[in-house]
Amino acid sequence: MVLDLNIIKTDDGFTAEVPSVKGCETWAHNEDEAIEKTVELLKFYIQSQPDMKIKIDRARRENSLTVYKLIFEK
Repeated sequence: MVLDLNIIKTDDGFTAEVPSVKGCETWAHNEDEAIEKTVELLKFYIQSQPDMKIKIDRARRENSLTVYKLIFEK
C-alpha cells in the first residue's frame, strides 16, 4: 500500500496530512517532527501491526508543499 503524505510549511511550523485518511493531520515546529507524528497517528488509524514498517520517500516539492510517499512494507 502506498499513501501520500503532504507537508505544508506555514508561518509558525509545519502541517502534515494524509489526504486519503480522514482526520489524519498533525502540526509541529519542524518537518521531521510533523512526519513522525503523522506516521504514528496513521498507524493508530489503520490499526497496524507493531512490526509493520513504513518507508518514507520524498516525491516532490512545490513552493510550501512537500509530498512524500508512505510505502508500507511487510
